[in-house]
Amino acid sequence: MKQLEKGSGKLLNAWASYDWANSVYSLVIASAVFPIYYGQLFKDKGTQEIEVFGTVLKNTALISFITAFAFLVVAFFSPLLSGIADYVGNKKNFMRFFCYLGAFSCIGLYWFDLDNIYVGLACYFLGLIGFWGSLVFYNSYLPDVAFPEQQDRISARGYSMGYIGSVVLLIINLAMVMKPEAFGIHGENASIVAMKYSFVSVGVWWIVFSQYAFYYLPIGNANSGKIHSGVLFNGFKELRKVWHQLEDNLRLKRYLASFFVYSMAVQTVMLVATYFGEQEIAWKNDDEKTMGLIISILVIQLVAVLGAILTSRASEKFGNIKTLIVINCIWVVICITAFFVTLPIHFYLTAGFVGLVMGGIQALSRSTYSKFLPEDTLDTASFFSFYDVAEKIGIVIGMMLYGFIDQITGSMRNSIVFLALFFISGVILLTRVPKK
Repeated sequence: MKQLEKGSGKLLNAWASYDWANSVYSLVIASAVFPIYYGQLFKDKGTQEIEVFGTVLKNTALISFITAFAFLVVAFFSPLLSGIADYVGNKKNFMRFFCYLGAFSCIGLYWFDLDNIYVGLACYFLGLIGFWGSLVFYNSYLPDVAFPEQQDRISARGYSMGYIGSVVLLIINLAMVMKPEAFGIHGENASIVAMKYSFVSVGVWWIVFSQYAFYYLPIGNANSGKIHSGVLFNGFKELRKVWHQLEDNLRLKRYLASFFVYSMAVQTVMLVATYFGEQEIAWKNDDEKTMGLIISILVIQLVAVLGAILTSRASEKFGNIKTLIVINCIWVVICITAFFVTLPIHFYLTAGFVGLVMGGIQALSRSTYSKFLPEDTLDTASFFSFYDVAEKIGIVIGMMLYGFIDQITGSMRNSIVFLALFFISGVILLTRVPKK
């Protein structure tokens, strides 16, 4: 097949279509159905603890530790993979490998149960690695397929397609779980079986819809040289160079410090919200819990879009730093309030506020960082690689602390309140960011 020209509509659509393919993982597996399924396994056993890796761990602490370890691996390999992606000609095969690794790991979650806990945790771990690993190469394709003036619009199109696609599959999965007999699933544990089928549906969806992108995306920027240590560690060298450049940019340095602290808490809340709702809220029955948790996730997704728009307008009027300070203050209130949340209606309201500030703080944090970059820099990719690695390391620390407090106190409520300290610290650090 003849390679499509850079900037062509078909090539841009092919690139954006991968968002439609892979975003089902982040919504169905990471946020919605799997946390419910995971909690139900322990409920059926009449316990919240399990002996694993030679010690007894609380179920939510265990999944926090596994998630933290996965992000630690991603944080280490992202610069390495970025260096390879910039040098090796066959970029598509790397992207395809991680895509299939994640997709088949999702299918493998069908066999996740407490009797095969190590196999199940391995599939969960590899699914996360596959998702984030494929994104390294997917994102690196953007300058290859789109001209600078096209990149903002096509990036937004990919995000929109991912949001729509993931919501479509989540609604189908919700119908399967709530009315399994309509899908030919019968028996006492029909809803649990339907959840297992939803994991399979994510893997199949991811593989099938990624083929359009793989068919049209170019192989990559060919380089005749062989891979050597300089190529492998080029990404780390770039990160070190950015670190040294921060010494001469006080505003960017202080902003990054504040971002690292409050982003640690934001990402942790996003990753554990469903586990919190599954375990700490007094649902009337399992059906109400399943419906309620998935609806809450949809509410967060929808409100996050509105939050991003409102935050953008607020930043135009009051400035980025002042707006971020206010959002962090709202997060403090949410974390403290969550300690007292027990009823479904309270959880719905909290989810609405989380969505409102979640979308806003993510969008504004990245755009603020972009504004604070040195005006004369041409190497924005290295700065954003540094930003992404800092965010992932923050997730590792946040999830580890969250899991540790959950484990020693026996309650996720204490962990959520503890996260308020990170937002308070974020506010203090934001006030120290110079205006110029």
